[in-house]
Amino acid sequence: MGKPVVVVADPLAPEALAELAECDVRSCDGRDPDALHRALADADALLIRSGTRVDAAALAAAPRLRVVARAGVGLDNVDVAAATAAGVLVANAPLSNVLSVAELTVGLVIAAARRFVPADAALRAGRWERSRFQGRELAGSTAGIVGLGHVGSLVATRLAAFGMRLTAYDPYVPRQRARELKVRLVELDELMAGSDVVTVHVPKTPQTTGLIGEPELRLARPSLLLVNTARGGVVDESALAVALKEERIAGAALDVFAVEPAVGNALLSFPSVVATPHLGASTREAQLRAGLEAAQAVLQALAGEPVPGAVNATALTRVAAAGT
Repeated sequence: MGKPVVVVADPLAPEALAELAECDVRSCDGRDPDALHRALADADALLIRSGTRVDAAALAAAPRLRVVARAGVGLDNVDVAAATAAGVLVANAPLSNVLSVAELTVGLVIAAARRFVPADAALRAGRWERSRFQGRELAGSTAGIVGLGHVGSLVATRLAAFGMRLTAYDPYVPRQRARELKVRLVELDELMAGSDVVTVHVPKTPQTTGLIGEPELRLARPSLLLVNTARGGVVDESALAVALKEERIAGAALDVFAVEPAVGNALLSFPSVVATPHLGASTREAQLRAGLEAAQAVLQALAGEPVPGAVNATALTRVAAAGT
């Protein structure tokens, strides 16, 4: 029996590829659907990041495919339902980038509060404008954390070190966990009305799309800095633009957008907005962890072992049972 064929459709760290030494590893440009479909014709496994879209057409082109592993957290680019129907396991690396995202979040909070970006731009343009860029301290202010999962918890501990009061909205987190983090759980309306900084750390689902929109922003203090490093679309960008235009909030710091690449996004025209191009997971450490976890998921799936990062294992079991 020959080596299992593993198609790598997005760039991965060399250390991750080294984990697949016992496999027949083949590379392709996953952004090109035709090239992807050709590569999948005899593939047993597919390794991707965010550049490759795994839809029903790609799965139809892969009759031998057993597992799709995403070297990252989100699965926006994988049709999990179609994969389940095709009997293909889908796995990600759910904890690979949480530290990097948390650190970026704190960096954006500080950058927005101290106005680093416009001050830097002014100085590079030859202007020394100390009085124009007066910022504010974080100590003594209130941070509202929307989503107290892995990233939200890490952000909470880091903002607490600045002497901030912490509240959080998360209907699923146990109250004991919130107490351990010294975070007061509140409803979303109370969080929006009482926070000087709000950071968003929830996945994008039908329930969370537009979670922070016009009604929530109407509750905000004029001091509010809104930070989103989770997923574009969780914050209603049109409502945010109106709040910024009317100066009902102090500013925003955004790493994610509803449509990416976000070049030309209207929010980028506001001087009170700090923006980065979806850099949450863009550290060497996070990318290495993600690649290693995804490679391990492929090896475990091909060996018939349980895959900790699998997202549809239970659904696959139900499908298999229904077919017997």
